[in-house]
Amino acid sequence: MSIYVGNLAYQVTQEDLNTVFAEYGTVKRVQLPTDRETGKMRGFAFVEMASEAEETAAIEALDGAEWMGRDLKVNKAKPREDRGPGGGGRSGGGFNRRY
Repeated sequence: MSIYVGNLAYQVTQEDLNTVFAEYGTVKRVQLPTDRETGKMRGFAFVEMASEAEETAAIEALDGAEWMGRDLKVNKAKPREDRGPGGGGRSGGGFNRRY
């Protein structure tokens, strides 16, 4: 399982997150997703810890805490949804036609 960490300051690094979460146990992995086009951080991260108990302790301590001027949103990460093939997401015309 992993932890979702949202509302992060855009200058946060993997090392910053590793340091903060290490106070609650062993950090196995930190992921900081970036925007494909700009390469900039997207404002959230995923942290995996060695045990469920460590994850729970980190979530309870850090959810709502202020860090780097922002109030963190920290909770269990939800499984990634299968988005299926293709991109887009639009269907149909998109405007009203009158004849």
